[in-house]
Amino acid sequence: MKHSITLTSVLLLIFFIATGYEGEIEMSEINEYIYTGSFSGEGSKGLQVFEFDRVTGLLTEIQMIDDRAGPNFQAIHPNGQFLYSVSDDRFSDEKPYGTLSAYKINRETGMLELLNEQSVQGRGTAHVSLDPEGAFVYVSNYSEGNLAVFQIDEEGYLSEATDVVQHEGSSINPNRQQQPHVHSIIPSPDGRFIYVSDLGIDKIMIYEVDREKATLSPAETPWFENVPGSGPRHFIIHPNGEFAYSVEELSVTVAALRIDEATGALEQFQRLSLLPEDVERDESMSAADIHISPDGKFLYASVRGEDIIAIFEIDPNTGELTAVGHESTIGGHPRNFMIDEKGEFLLVANRDNDHVVVFRRDKESGMIEFTGTEADVPVAVCVTQLIVEAD
Repeated sequence: MKHSITLTSVLLLIFFIATGYEGEIEMSEINEYIYTGSFSGEGSKGLQVFEFDRVTGLLTEIQMIDDRAGPNFQAIHPNGQFLYSVSDDRFSDEKPYGTLSAYKINRETGMLELLNEQSVQGRGTAHVSLDPEGAFVYVSNYSEGNLAVFQIDEEGYLSEATDVVQHEGSSINPNRQQQPHVHSIIPSPDGRFIYVSDLGIDKIMIYEVDREKATLSPAETPWFENVPGSGPRHFIIHPNGEFAYSVEELSVTVAALRIDEATGALEQFQRLSLLPEDVERDESMSAADIHISPDGKFLYASVRGEDIIAIFEIDPNTGELTAVGHESTIGGHPRNFMIDEKGEFLLVANRDNDHVVVFRRDKESGMIEFTGTEADVPVAVCVTQLIVEAD
């Protein structure tokens, strides 16, 4: 059986020897990696790879890839062998739209190797996601107001886009909603449907996935309409598959939704502010990202401007939310964050402070506490985790 020894493990071993530790030293058989994306800008390092140490909470940079400017969002294949990253960097002179890049992950080192790239087929790419079975990549083009589908072969390579769907319409905010703005795509747990949050038209569009043709068609109930002017941005499905939650950027709110498993339709049953009761919303504030703890007990959402993580408890029977607290993100413009697969940590990408910060999470209360760990990530946008257990 072969196990790789991480850099952090070596440093810990040196520490134990230097301090005269005489107990049994057990080297970890689990490698953990954090991948970060960023916008283009001063000092931007592109796509960064870090080794994560669960004992100390420390992040150690092991690779930096700057082939594409502004690799802002990324997603890891369900098999943990490939990573897909989107960038506004133009694919080619002939194809001026941005780029979707496929990377192979070395599971012993965490490092990335480029496989191939394709045009994202739209402007202002904001999000990338993976089919639960790993068959497709979904790309959200915010400025273009469209979405694109790509097939993945067994070796992780991308096809050209197999389908591109253009949204139409507008909503009531004259500055932000004059046209469609596709912000994110989240597939249903079984991969039959995708939920497309469009900030510009105040709708979550629902599509059925034709798995043979790699194309999309409107579902029986083709959309859920959010409150006018709310601006749906990101979307998360509860682990039980019965409930979903839409974070609404412009109104700084979260909508709780019931899912019809047969048709994929959504029905709202609750809507709450993400702000503390004593804070009045102003135009500087906007909601960004949303995630649920692995045990399904707590929901978290980030608010830019106020620069907080809002924390809610989820009723296991009804799906209703109860606010339990708000914590500072220790930085400005918390665009994206992630919850550790084991539920022990929460990592936040603060764009304006050029860093990713690490919080320790209490599984019982749901509250988070800053560990003191910060990683240098200029113009930070996205943070993603991979845990590799030894064979």
